[in-house]
Amino acid sequence: MNTQLETVKNYLMGLQDRICQALEISDGHARFEEDLWEHKSGGGGRTRVIANGAVFEKGGVNFSHVKGARLPKKATDGRIHIPEDSPFEATGVSLVIHPNNPFVPTSHANVRFICVTPKDQEPIWWFGGGFDLTPYYGFEEDCIHWHQTAKDACEPFGEQVYPEYKRWCDEYFYLPHRGEARGVGGLFFDDLNEGGFERCFSLMQSIGEHYTQAYIPIVEKRKHTPFTDQHKDFQRYRRGRYVEFNLVYDRGTIFGLQSKGRTESILMSLPPEVTFKYDWQPTPGSAEAKLYTDFLPARDWLR
Repeated sequence: MNTQLETVKNYLMGLQDRICQALEISDGHARFEEDLWEHKSGGGGRTRVIANGAVFEKGGVNFSHVKGARLPKKATDGRIHIPEDSPFEATGVSLVIHPNNPFVPTSHANVRFICVTPKDQEPIWWFGGGFDLTPYYGFEEDCIHWHQTAKDACEPFGEQVYPEYKRWCDEYFYLPHRGEARGVGGLFFDDLNEGGFERCFSLMQSIGEHYTQAYIPIVEKRKHTPFTDQHKDFQRYRRGRYVEFNLVYDRGTIFGLQSKGRTESILMSLPPEVTFKYDWQPTPGSAEAKLYTDFLPARDWLR
């Protein structure tokens, strides 16, 4: 294994530990259960799942390191040319947290590093990742905090980074067949190798470390909010959008399946309870309707 990959891998395993610890403290009841697995082509991972907690109904924080003889097409956004039949190694941390309380948003984060070694060529490497927020009931102050923290993560690397990655996130986490966003966005980037390894690695680290800074304060603020069966029913309905995106569009899901990763770990991102309703519409002016009119359309939360 090359030195760069080993350095990133060690960092990511530590990041997984820190995120799990922060989430366990916020839940106050449940603990992550760990499943160690090996990849048939080499490498493996640590899947950690939390379930039936005081705050988190289901969540997973996964570390993986997989290898293969040929890089799946969905591993890159297409900005980097990869010769066919190139061996690769990929390592990353990916997480999805589904809270029990409908007033606490679902959150997702992913940071990853991929290295390809084409025959008779220098290795080709890049970073990718980001984090995004999927509320069921919107609060402007939560969205502002989330995006301000995202901006803080990017600011040391240039004023243009946050607007670019924010726009990329808005465009990526979008369901074309529904004509709506999955949530209120955050950050998304891929194929990052400009500026050298140290700068790119530092940017990926900053985004990884800012995830809990962005999410935990929102959880703490909303986790004791009283809710009704109607609120829970709407949460289950909106979770269906999450399922649609992850199974139809999400490149991480597709890459994991194409690279023959551990299926249970790949699909742990799916929520535990989901409701699909035929052509359901919210009552005009309701809190449910405001999610569609005031929060899902892309906007500048920091203006």
